[in-house]
Amino acid sequence: MSGGTVPIGPALVVALTALTLAGAAVLRLTGLGRARTVLTAAARATVQLGAVSLIIVAVLRAWWSTTAFVLLMYAVAGFTARRRIGAGAPARVAPLAIAAGVVPSLAVLLASRALPATPLVVLPTAGILIGGAMTATSLAGRRTLDELRTRHGEYEAGLALGLLPRDAALEICRPAAGQALVPALDQTRTVGLVTLPGAFVGVLLGGAGPVRAGATQLLILLTLLAVEAVAIAVAVELLVRDGPAPNPDRAPCSGGAKG
Repeated sequence: MSGGTVPIGPALVVALTALTLAGAAVLRLTGLGRARTVLTAAARATVQLGAVSLIIVAVLRAWWSTTAFVLLMYAVAGFTARRRIGAGAPARVAPLAIAAGVVPSLAVLLASRALPATPLVVLPTAGILIGGAMTATSLAGRRTLDELRTRHGEYEAGLALGLLPRDAALEICRPAAGQALVPALDQTRTVGLVTLPGAFVGVLLGGAGPVRAGATQLLILLTLLAVEAVAIAVAVELLVRDGPAPNPDRAPCSGGAKG
């Protein structure tokens, strides 16, 4: 490795192939999942990063192309989160939750000038925030629907006690959905002790000092916490109001919106 970059050559191909096959083999041998998922993910990452590497310079030349690429990332994130949540969720849940977390936070960063308003800075930052919101929305959405479907008796008990449908559903799913924020919390709590995240290392490799790199990473981490917290809250609220009832055989619990 020279100058902090990974050398391109046969050694890299061997290492990537070996690691991919190892991950796939572990899933297959332990029965924890399908080996094909690891192989597919690795292949997609290779193709996608290769394509991005070829077009990123052109994308960063103008604001219109940068904005278009950010919108493409948002569209893919919304589609992916929707699939991960499941077919029972309304189509608008994932896109609205991601946008609710990312748009205000990115606007605050730009308006406060904490983030330089240049395509070179905005594009990767938007990608980090959209990716974090996508993951949080997926986890919160799946856990919300799982709780609503499996704890129908507790939901009915809440209604019997006089709770509105929305409030009864929230009592059931809120604790589980809140666990979707744990990865972001753990990353923030252990930064510098367990991990040195990409923004920190990238700024250092770019020639900036360690203090500036640390400030940049802190800005990203705290923004991610805000983005993911909002995305989780919006996803849960929309699913409780418009999603499936706790009992899959019942009609959607849209009555919560009327209450």
